Amino acid sequence: MSDTSRPRQLPEVESTDLGRLSERLHEAFAGMAGTDLLITGGAGFLGYYLVQAPLAWNRAHPSESAIRVTVHDNFSRGVPRWLSTLDDPAVRIVERDVLAPLPASEPRFDHVIHAASIASPTYYRKYPIETMDANVGGLRLLLDHAAERAGTADPLRGLLYFSTSEIYGDPDAANIPTPETYRGHVSCTGPRACYDESKRYGETLCVNFARQRDVPVTIARPFNNYGPGLKIDDRRALPDFARDVLAGRDIVLLSDGSATRTFCYVMDAIDGYYRILTSGRPGEPYNIGADRPEISIRELAERVTRIAGELTGYDGQVVAETSEDPDYLTDNPNRRCPVIDKARQELGYEPEVDLDDGLERSLRWYLAEQEG
Repeated sequence: MSDTSRPRQLPEVESTDLGRLSERLHEAFAGMAGTDLLITGGAGFLGYYLVQAPLAWNRAHPSESAIRVTVHDNFSRGVPRWLSTLDDPAVRIVERDVLAPLPASEPRFDHVIHAASIASPTYYRKYPIETMDANVGGLRLLLDHAAERAGTADPLRGLLYFSTSEIYGDPDAANIPTPETYRGHVSCTGPRACYDESKRYGETLCVNFARQRDVPVTIARPFNNYGPGLKIDDRRALPDFARDVLAGRDIVLLSDGSATRTFCYVMDAIDGYYRILTSGRPGEPYNIGADRPEISIRELAERVTRIAGELTGYDGQVVAETSEDPDYLTDNPNRRCPVIDKARQELGYEPEVDLDDGLERSLRWYLAEQEG
């Protein structure tokens, strides 16, 4: 898994974000100093900052015992350059499928983040069985491992499961903004069901392992995270828009753009996830996202057009076309907006990057990565 090329230089946006995360998460990371952290799916979008944030804290606090980070990934979409060139003695990279048991040679991890999953609708619809396997089978192996250690002299200190806001399905207007208590309006047979329903069952596993086996597992429900690390070929809205901008062509919507979302910049999201891992209540789900503004996909595209014009002189337009995929919009939620009071009150979580700022940072990152 090594790369002989020179270490990658951090883009300015990324360096600034990681420095701020070190400050915001100082208490959480100080409590993890000297421990071993496992991140499954660490080569993915959220893994990008999940891996680098504790390493940045280590560098900012050289007198403290380092947080040791191990990344497990099957690298089905290749090894990203940022990971293959990561030159840090506190990180280990292991190629492993989440359906394989933890090797006996691995450290006795103190914290585990299970982020191994396919999250892009384009890709989980292409690989539905693999998606379900990671969300259920891979999770079960980690829960069994944690249960074996519960009550011993060396218990796991925390296990974070990445669920999704998609477990809510398409809520009615009375349940938007959506709290964690909403039970969902979800199809179990539609084209998105492989992802939605396996995440729902994963949550059921977590709740019962917490109650019956004393496993310190917590649950994150991400709401439309975006920003550095989100691959430009991921086929979600923002990278699609960025790809059009970089190509100098019009931004194409494959819908009428009326569906609404709130969007959470990845730095704010990562702050929330580490707070859940270290301070969340076992068996409890937490919405992590931004609760405002709720805007249409068309308005998001128009904001990207304006900001890209200010940054690069981009002069494209927003145009609507029809997807060649007949199921492209099937079961696509009309609205998505979280209630984040629980995370605010219990974890001290508070997003701080407004949407225009986050979009500008994201476009600057895509430009830097393209130039690199």
